[in-house]
Amino acid sequence: MRLENRVVFITGASRGIGRACALACAAEGARVVVAARTVVADSHRAPGTIHDVAREIEARGGVAFALKLDVHDDDACEAAIDDVIARFGRVDALVNNAGAHWRADVVETSVKKFDQILGVNARAAFVLSRAVLPHMIAQRWGHIVMMSPPVAGDSFGRHGVHALAKLGMTMIAGAITDEVREHNVTAHALWPATAIETFATTNFGLGGPADWRKPEIVADAVVALLAKEPSARAGKAWIDEALLREEGVTDFTKYQCSPGHEPPHFPFVALPEATSKRG
Repeated sequence: MRLENRVVFITGASRGIGRACALACAAEGARVVVAARTVVADSHRAPGTIHDVAREIEARGGVAFALKLDVHDDDACEAAIDDVIARFGRVDALVNNAGAHWRADVVETSVKKFDQILGVNARAAFVLSRAVLPHMIAQRWGHIVMMSPPVAGDSFGRHGVHALAKLGMTMIAGAITDEVREHNVTAHALWPATAIETFATTNFGLGGPADWRKPEIVADAVVALLAKEPSARAGKAWIDEALLREEGVTDFTKYQCSPGHEPPHFPFVALPEATSKRG
């Protein structure tokens, strides 16, 4: 029970990677805040709700708090942190998982869409991090995790707005780490080595099962980050597979969506061990 009695606040937790993170943290003893907008199921548009995930956690003996949250709403974000502090007395980890994906040329992207993508990703992560940091500093313990990539690559065609929104999260994580490390608080960016099976990858037609890993690989990486004392491993931009290899994991076959098919790594991911030992 590596996260026993820790309070973990996860956004976008009604499905996909967020749901996997919620279940994994609860399995390690955490009290999990399942935060997202979805409270009514829609199997076509947005399957899964915060209440579904909370019930899954509770059915397994865990503690969950289903919290409806629109991360566009500053006041709602700040109130959500206050609600969790009132309920549990602390927040030990914030996982900024909620996000919006966008693939289009700059000329095809409206200003409204630009604001939406930046708002759900970088802006929401900033607002929630800013709200929770004083509590983490006061308790002298805290992890913030941004689901965002390392600053790498020089080609962003059709991904410029999405890249800006996600890289902004990574830069905020770096700033937080520099600013509050003396308080035993840190911030990480975490990104998968491969595409992950989520509603986004299936809905946007981004490959097939042979190209994806299960979201549990990201969830296991989140647990590995949160299980350590914040001062013991300063935040940086992590790749899930590299982090898990550092933890001693060598067999990644259980994460394959198509058994026997190891999905290709993203071009910017340099993992010498992964290419020589597909494990």
